[in-house]
Amino acid sequence: MQLSRRHFLAASAAALALPYRRAWAATTLTMGPVRIDSLSDGHLELPLDFTFAGLPEAEVSALMARHGLAAGALTPPCNLTLLRDGTNTVLFDLGSGPDFMPTAGKVIEALEALGLAPEDVTHVLITHGHPDHLWGLLDEFDEPVFTQAEYMIGQAEFDYWMDPATVDSIGEERASFAIGASRRLEVVADSIRKLADGEEALPGITARLTPGHTPGHLAYEIATPEGALMVVGDAIGNHHIAFERPDWPSPSDQDPPLAATTRIALLERLAADAMPFIGYHLPQGGLGRVEKAETGYRFTGEI
Repeated sequence: MQLSRRHFLAASAAALALPYRRAWAATTLTMGPVRIDSLSDGHLELPLDFTFAGLPEAEVSALMARHGLAAGALTPPCNLTLLRDGTNTVLFDLGSGPDFMPTAGKVIEALEALGLAPEDVTHVLITHGHPDHLWGLLDEFDEPVFTQAEYMIGQAEFDYWMDPATVDSIGEERASFAIGASRRLEVVADSIRKLADGEEALPGITARLTPGHTPGHLAYEIATPEGALMVVGDAIGNHHIAFERPDWPSPSDQDPPLAATTRIALLERLAADAMPFIGYHLPQGGLGRVEKAETGYRFTGEI
C-alpha cells in the first residue's frame, strides 16, 4: 500500500487571480492495481447550528477549542473519491455543481489537474441525494456532466427523493434539497441502477446501507488484493464531534437517532478492522483511519 500527497496547480499564475481559482490538493492511495484519489470539490460554509444545535454548550465550546474550530462558521471540505483499476474510472458522488455554494462545485478542475475529463468517468456511485453530493450531476445548462458514465444509487435513497411527498415531509429548511434532488435524478431515472444493501456495484465494490443521515445513505466498501477501504460519505460527517461523541444526535442528519446508531457501528468496525476510509467532510483529503480513544474515537490521517 503506497500513499502520497501531491499538490496540483489548477491554473497558470495569471489565472490564479480569477475568482475561485486555487491550487488543488489530491491524496493518492495505491492498493495493488487499484489507484484511489481523493479530489477536492471545494468546501462548504455552514452555520454552527447545522452541527451543534441543541447540544450542551459547555462541552461544544471545549470541543471547538480542542479542534481549533472558528467561532463564526464551519467550513468543511468536500472530498470526492476517484478509483481507477485499469478498466474502470469510478467517481464516488458528484459534488455540488454550479447551483449550491460558490465555494464548492470544483470537481471538474480537480479532474483536469489529474489529466482527466468528465467523459473519462465510466461509473458514478452516489452515497446520497444531498446537494453537495448530487447536484453536480447537471451543469449550468441542465445537461449531464458525466455523459459516458453509468450512474448508481441506493434503491431506498432513489425512492425517497423521487417520492412527491418528500418535499412536504422533509421540513421547510430542506425543501430545496428535495426539489433539487428529484430534478436531477429525473434526468437519469430511466438508466440509473438502484442498489440494495450488500449488492456488488462493480467487481470488488460493495454497497453498504448506512442510514440516518438520509433514509437510504450508502457507503461503499472497496476490496483490493492489499486490503479493503471504505468510502463513507456523510455517515461520519466531521472529524471532531462525530468521533468524540458519536452517540450525540446531529441536526445535520435527517434521522439523528438512527444516524448515531449507524455512526457508532461504522466507527467500531473501522477501528476493529483498522480499515482505511475516506470521509466526504474530513480533513487531509478525508483519507485516514479510526482509533479508539479514552472516550469515543479519534480520526487520524495516518495510513
